Amino acid sequence: MSALARAAVRICFQAARGLAMAVRASVTLPAAFSAEPAAMLQIQIVPVTAFEQNCSILWCDRSMKAAVVDPGGDLERIHAAVKKLGVSVEKILITHGHIDHAGGTARLARDLGVPVEGPQQEDRFWIVAMPQQSKMFGFPDVEAFEPDRWLGDGDTVSVGEETLQVIHAPGHTPGHVVFFQPEARLAVVGDVLFAGSIGRTDFPRGNHAELISSIRNKLFPLGDDVTFIPGHGPASTFGDERDSNPYVGDHA
Repeated sequence: MSALARAAVRICFQAARGLAMAVRASVTLPAAFSAEPAAMLQIQIVPVTAFEQNCSILWCDRSMKAAVVDPGGDLERIHAAVKKLGVSVEKILITHGHIDHAGGTARLARDLGVPVEGPQQEDRFWIVAMPQQSKMFGFPDVEAFEPDRWLGDGDTVSVGEETLQVIHAPGHTPGHVVFFQPEARLAVVGDVLFAGSIGRTDFPRGNHAELISSIRNKLFPLGDDVTFIPGHGPASTFGDERDSNPYVGDHA
């Protein structure tokens, strides 16, 4: 069975606008992901917040242990999805400190009694400023939090029996990280890269040159066949973005 076939990814996508995206875009998910063969790593997308951020539930189907990635808000939706899937959440993973990705973290960690891992510590200032972010973007009051584990380039995180690699990918924020599962050929990239677009860099400590470098020198080398789940909007592959992305593709 191919690596792609082994990754049974169940995804529900909606178009996104606002905090992270420069451009709205659409792409068709590769046909290999339309079937649901037996798999180790699985994923369910739960769009949350007014920005329709792709909160991800990753789980290992042998152990049914799960991680919630980027619980930006709408925790009732996340709790309902966890219950429907029948998984046991063992941790929360955070790609970066923007409120639409991390705004629900403190409460969800408390509700579930689980640790928080990520992002990289250069995003601490965003997390500390979570209450200020809520006023800036019109979110309900949210709490700051302290991750139980800051992540760095080359670290790994476990989800049940599965292991994901951590890639520090600064640019959108200085402490942004990406989670990559080599066997599944799957990456959860937060707001670094989108189908047909890239992350914004006009927020404090955003850096356009660093963002482009992160994509071209850290993500694209993972392989054209890698499917990535962005923070907003539909999935794509690194190969498709190299071919056609007007901001960071080979012909940009």
